[in-house]
Amino acid sequence: MARIAVIGAGMGALAAAARLATGGHRVAVYERSATHGGGVGQYAREGFAFDTGPGLLRLPAVYRDLFVKTGKETLEQSIELVQVDPASRHLFADGTDVSLPNASRSGVTAALDAAFGAGAGERWSELLTRAREVWEATRRPLLEDALPPGSAPLGRDPYPARRGLFRRGEPTLASVAIRELRDPRLAALLESYALEYGYDPRRAPAAATVLPYIEQTFGTWYVRGGMRALADAVYGRCVARGVEFHFGAEAVRITEKNGRAAGAELADGRVAEADAVVAGVDPWQLNALLPGPPDTSWAPAPGPGMPGRLTLCLALRGARPAGTAHRTLVHPAERHGGESTVTVLRPDDPALRPDESHEAVTVTATAAWHEVEGGADETAERLLRAAEAAVPGLRERILWREVRTPADTERETGAPGGAVPGPVLAGSGGAFRRPANRTPFPGLYLVGGWAHPGGGLAHAGMSGAITADLISGGPGGSR
Repeated sequence: MARIAVIGAGMGALAAAARLATGGHRVAVYERSATHGGGVGQYAREGFAFDTGPGLLRLPAVYRDLFVKTGKETLEQSIELVQVDPASRHLFADGTDVSLPNASRSGVTAALDAAFGAGAGERWSELLTRAREVWEATRRPLLEDALPPGSAPLGRDPYPARRGLFRRGEPTLASVAIRELRDPRLAALLESYALEYGYDPRRAPAAATVLPYIEQTFGTWYVRGGMRALADAVYGRCVARGVEFHFGAEAVRITEKNGRAAGAELADGRVAEADAVVAGVDPWQLNALLPGPPDTSWAPAPGPGMPGRLTLCLALRGARPAGTAHRTLVHPAERHGGESTVTVLRPDDPALRPDESHEAVTVTATAAWHEVEGGADETAERLLRAAEAAVPGLRERILWREVRTPADTERETGAPGGAVPGPVLAGSGGAFRRPANRTPFPGLYLVGGWAHPGGGLAHAGMSGAITADLISGGPGGSR
């Protein structure tokens, strides 16, 4: 079987490595940092622990499939998955407070009617019915199959706009929110699903309605011990399958032989020879490692929806109150330039706190919400002001705080500007797609959030499955 060199140890790369090793290939992973998981990190201090990447999991079936295909121990035997209920609590500037149940269409309808008035839930439900058409039209080309040549499958927005609403050009998520939901709070709710990924609703296509559809149809899940436990489990599966790991090993050049990728030269001068190379890094950076000038036709600079993430870790005195929502979104009074919601995560997880008389709270927002100015203290203050709505008496409970900016992400993961890629979306002429997993350079493949089908834990896992299938001679499918 083939020798495979994997550059990077992010979730997409780990998923590909585990599948390839299970297929009999000799797989070696070369990671510039000291650990695995990429953006799925954790900050620990004095008995507290905080997720510094994604805090929740959607479409867990992707990782269930990975574990079924790579060993006897299932995902649930490797980690403890907990369905979050309510899936989210939403706080609005006018005092409206609504909690949405997990994976319950009728429950969400009833909750919205109670909070916003009769008819609000029906309008939301009708919008998700149209979003289902987006899901059915794009599920295979967006998530399950290798990206076909050209942008046709992803360039046209499949959202079925209501007759007469959009007479000029494609609708955006913002125009759908205003015209179909007819309530600024409902509109903010819809837009928040895109804003959490850094997408500006005024630019994001109407097909972005698939984001709330996925969450409210398939549910939201938490991993006990934090999302880092998922990264550890996938890493453990790779080790069990015989994958070889080299940390502190930065690739500086892709080697070539007979017109094909033949391995990677490392910063210390070593050359990792291979029959194929899988790269879980930004394609633009990877392009610079190839012979010849950069080719922007297949690896453009980071595109729409790739801001960084601001994270505020709060160590609090006092127990987490019973009935506290795991995830609360605080919506701003006004949106200037795509101003984002602030997400407050309060998991009920003993593994993240020193004892029952303390609480670990994580506050996040995308960097597009505001410019990161004034240093860490000013950034923390901005996040704190929003989080106070979700955590009464917050300031009096703070033992200490730690703020993390996109600069920290860039330093730890190598992502340019600390950017966090969003998932692929149909529409906008293909502007929200990512480069294909098979590159124009024979023997070189892409995985992870920078490649098809884009960012997010589930999407990264699917990119690994697609790439492993391509290398093994298949058509490139994640099913």
